[in-house]
Amino acid sequence: MRIVFAGTPEFAVPCLRAAAGRGEVVGVWTQPDRPAGRGRQLAPSPVKVEALSRQLPVFQPENFKSAEAREQLRALQPDLMVVVAYGLVLPQSVLDIPRYGCWNVHASLLPRWRGAAPIQRALEAGDAETGVCLMQMEKGLDTGPVLLSLATPITDDDTGGSLHERLAALGAEVLGDGLKLLRAGMRPVPQPQPAEGVTYAHKLDKAEARLDWSRPARELANRVRAFHPWPVAEALLAGERLRIHAARALDLAHGQAPGTVLTASREGLDVACGDGALRLLEVQREGGRAMPVADYLNARPALAGR
Repeated sequence: MRIVFAGTPEFAVPCLRAAAGRGEVVGVWTQPDRPAGRGRQLAPSPVKVEALSRQLPVFQPENFKSAEAREQLRALQPDLMVVVAYGLVLPQSVLDIPRYGCWNVHASLLPRWRGAAPIQRALEAGDAETGVCLMQMEKGLDTGPVLLSLATPITDDDTGGSLHERLAALGAEVLGDGLKLLRAGMRPVPQPQPAEGVTYAHKLDKAEARLDWSRPARELANRVRAFHPWPVAEALLAGERLRIHAARALDLAHGQAPGTVLTASREGLDVACGDGALRLLEVQREGGRAMPVADYLNARPALAGR
C-alpha cells in the first residue's frame, strides 16, 4: 500500500512509525522549517526529523493552492494519505487524490472537541475520559465519519503533557489497526458523527493561562493541569507573579477574599478561591526555575510564618 503522510509536531511521530510499519510511505508532508529557540534559527519539525532518519522523501509546501503542489502529491500515486496534526486544512482537490482518500488521527472522541487543542480542552473542562479517533476526512473541520476509536480515562494526575504522550501512543495504535484492516481488504466502515455533543477546542492563547482567584478552585486546578507544559498557568500571589506547575483543589470553606494565602507549609501553599482553595505544589518565580513549594517558602519565609 502506497501511503503519503502529513504531520508536523511530536504527537504525529508515533503515527508516522505506525504507517511505515503497515505500508510503504512514499512521501512525507510537513510544515516548512520555522524559527525556534533563543537564536531563532530555522528548525525542522519532529516529523521531518523522523522522516529523514528513515530516508523518506520530504515535501514542505506552504499550502496546496498551487497546481504544482498538488501535482507533487498526485505523482506519487498514493493509495492513502494519513494526516496527523499537519497544521493545514486540506482542500477537496487534495482529499480526492488518494485512492482511499485521506485518514486523520484526532485526539478526542468526536464529535467532542473538534479543532486545534482537544487534549487541553478536555482537561480544562474536567472530562472523565477522552481518546483518539481515526476519521475519514472531508472538507469540514473534523466533521468526517469515524472509522475506529480508542478511549482512555482522564485521571486526577493527568496533565496536558502526560495525556499528550498517552494519546500519541493510542493514535498510532488505532491507525495501525485501521491500516491492518485495509490491507486485508476489510476497509473500516465509516460511522457518521452524531449531530449532538459537538464542541470546539479552540487554539490555546497565553492570556488564558492567567488565573483568576475569584473562580472555583476545581476550575483553576483543571487549568493548571491542562496548561502544563505549555503555556503554564500563572497568577499574582502576595505581590509576586508566579507560574504554577502543579496544584490541586481543596473543598475548603474559608470566608476569605480570593487570592488570600490561607496556610503555607511544606505540604503546599493554600490560596483562597471563589469556591474552595487551591493548594500550590510546584511554582516558578520570574526568571527562576520550577521548584517545590517548600523550596519557594525558604526564599519567602514571611509567607511560611502566616
